[in-house]
Amino acid sequence: MEGLIEALFELLLETFGELILQVVLQALTEVGVHLTRHEKQEEAQRSPILRLLGYALLGSFAGSLSLLVFPLSLAHTHSGRLATLLLVPLLAALCSVGIGRIRVRKGQTPADMDRFMYAYLFALAMACIRYLFAS
Repeated sequence: MEGLIEALFELLLETFGELILQVVLQALTEVGVHLTRHEKQEEAQRSPILRLLGYALLGSFAGSLSLLVFPLSLAHTHSGRLATLLLVPLLAALCSVGIGRIRVRKGQTPADMDRFMYAYLFALAMACIRYLFAS
Protein backbone atom coordinates (compact mmCIF):
# COMPACT_ATOMS: atom_id res chain seq x y z
CA MET A 1 0.00 0.00 0.00
CA GLU A 2 2.87 2.40 0.78
CA GLY A 3 4.38 1.77 -2.64
CA LEU A 4 1.12 2.70 -4.31
CA ILE A 5 0.84 5.94 -2.33
CA GLU A 6 4.47 6.83 -3.14
CA ALA A 7 3.91 6.14 -6.84
CA LEU A 8 0.75 8.25 -6.87
CA PHE A 9 2.47 11.11 -5.04
CA GLU A 10 5.43 10.97 -7.45
CA LEU A 11 3.07 11.03 -10.43
CA LEU A 12 1.29 14.05 -8.96
CA LEU A 13 4.54 15.95 -8.39
CA GLU A 14 5.85 15.16 -11.87
CA THR A 15 2.61 16.28 -13.50
CA PHE A 16 2.47 19.43 -11.38
CA GLY A 17 6.05 20.37 -12.34
CA GLU A 18 5.32 20.04 -16.04
CA LEU A 19 2.07 21.98 -15.56
CA ILE A 20 3.91 24.89 -13.94
CA LEU A 21 6.42 24.91 -16.81
CA GLN A 22 3.60 24.88 -19.39
CA VAL A 23 1.56 27.59 -17.69
CA VAL A 24 4.57 29.91 -17.33
CA LEU A 25 5.59 29.55 -20.98
CA GLN A 26 1.99 29.84 -22.11
CA ALA A 27 1.54 33.02 -20.06
CA LEU A 28 4.70 34.53 -21.54
CA THR A 29 3.49 33.68 -25.03
CA GLU A 30 0.09 35.13 -24.25
CA VAL A 31 1.69 38.40 -23.16
CA GLY A 32 3.64 38.46 -26.42
CA VAL A 33 0.47 37.81 -28.41
CA HIS A 34 -1.35 40.61 -26.63
CA LEU A 35 1.52 43.01 -27.28
CA THR A 36 1.89 42.20 -30.98
CA ARG A 37 -1.67 41.77 -32.16
CA HIS A 38 -3.27 44.36 -34.38
CA GLU A 39 -6.44 45.85 -32.95
CA LYS A 40 -7.54 47.25 -36.32
CA GLN A 41 -7.66 43.92 -38.08
CA GLU A 42 -11.19 42.55 -38.03
CA GLU A 43 -11.84 39.12 -36.55
CA ALA A 44 -13.39 37.92 -39.82
CA GLN A 45 -10.26 38.85 -41.80
CA ARG A 46 -8.00 36.52 -39.81
CA SER A 47 -7.96 32.94 -41.04
CA PRO A 48 -8.72 30.40 -38.28
CA ILE A 49 -6.58 27.80 -40.06
CA LEU A 50 -3.57 30.10 -40.10
CA ARG A 51 -4.14 30.93 -36.43
CA LEU A 52 -4.27 27.21 -35.56
CA LEU A 53 -1.06 26.60 -37.48
CA GLY A 54 0.56 29.62 -35.84
CA TYR A 55 -0.29 28.47 -32.32
CA ALA A 56 0.94 24.95 -33.08
CA LEU A 57 4.23 26.42 -34.29
CA LEU A 58 4.46 28.72 -31.26
CA GLY A 59 3.85 25.74 -28.97
CA SER A 60 6.52 23.71 -30.75
CA PHE A 61 8.94 26.61 -30.45
CA ALA A 62 8.14 27.03 -26.73
CA GLY A 63 8.65 23.31 -26.20
CA SER A 64 12.01 23.49 -27.97
CA LEU A 65 13.08 26.47 -25.87
CA SER A 66 12.03 24.67 -22.70
CA LEU A 67 14.38 21.83 -23.64
CA LEU A 68 17.28 24.27 -23.48
CA VAL A 69 16.43 25.13 -19.88
CA PHE A 70 15.05 21.73 -18.78
CA PRO A 71 16.58 19.07 -21.06
CA LEU A 72 15.37 16.30 -18.77
CA SER A 73 11.71 15.50 -18.42
CA LEU A 74 10.28 16.45 -15.06
CA ALA A 75 8.30 13.21 -15.25
CA HIS A 76 10.60 10.22 -14.85
CA THR A 77 8.17 7.34 -15.06
CA HIS A 78 6.37 6.18 -18.17
CA SER A 79 2.98 6.83 -16.59
CA GLY A 80 4.14 10.29 -15.52
CA ARG A 81 5.26 11.14 -19.04
CA LEU A 82 1.94 9.97 -20.46
CA ALA A 83 0.07 11.99 -17.85
CA THR A 84 2.02 15.09 -18.82
CA LEU A 85 1.21 14.47 -22.46
CA LEU A 86 -2.51 13.94 -21.88
CA LEU A 87 -3.45 15.97 -18.81
CA VAL A 88 -1.08 18.94 -18.69
CA PRO A 89 -2.17 20.52 -22.02
CA LEU A 90 -5.79 20.31 -20.91
CA LEU A 91 -5.06 21.93 -17.55
CA ALA A 92 -2.81 24.60 -19.08
CA ALA A 93 -5.50 25.49 -21.63
CA LEU A 94 -8.08 25.79 -18.85
CA CYS A 95 -5.74 28.17 -17.00
CA SER A 96 -5.43 30.28 -20.14
CA VAL A 97 -9.20 30.39 -20.56
CA GLY A 98 -9.50 31.49 -16.93
CA ILE A 99 -7.05 34.33 -17.58
CA GLY A 100 -9.12 35.30 -20.60
CA ARG A 101 -12.27 35.49 -18.48
CA ILE A 102 -10.48 37.73 -16.01
CA ARG A 103 -9.47 39.98 -18.91
CA VAL A 104 -13.08 40.20 -20.08
CA ARG A 105 -14.25 41.13 -16.57
CA LYS A 106 -11.67 43.93 -16.53
CA GLY A 107 -12.98 45.23 -19.86
CA GLN A 108 -9.99 44.09 -21.92
CA THR A 109 -10.33 42.38 -25.27
CA PRO A 110 -9.27 38.73 -25.08
CA ALA A 111 -6.78 37.42 -27.61
CA ASP A 112 -6.98 34.10 -29.44
CA MET A 113 -4.77 32.51 -26.80
CA ASP A 114 -7.59 33.08 -24.31
CA ARG A 115 -9.80 30.65 -26.22
CA PHE A 116 -9.66 26.98 -25.34
CA MET A 117 -8.88 25.54 -28.77
CA TYR A 118 -5.92 27.82 -29.45
CA ALA A 119 -4.54 27.48 -25.92
CA TYR A 120 -4.96 23.69 -26.03
CA LEU A 121 -3.23 23.39 -29.39
CA PHE A 122 -0.33 25.50 -28.14
CA ALA A 123 0.00 23.41 -24.96
CA LEU A 124 -0.37 20.11 -26.82
CA ALA A 125 2.35 21.03 -29.32
CA MET A 126 4.64 22.01 -26.47
CA ALA A 127 3.88 18.79 -24.57
CA CYS A 128 4.52 16.68 -27.68
CA ILE A 129 7.94 18.26 -28.21
CA ARG A 130 8.84 17.70 -24.56
CA TYR A 131 7.49 14.14 -24.64
CA LEU A 132 9.49 13.25 -27.74
CA PHE A 133 12.78 14.99 -27.00
CA ALA A 134 13.16 15.38 -23.22
CA SER A 135 15.28 12.58 -21.84
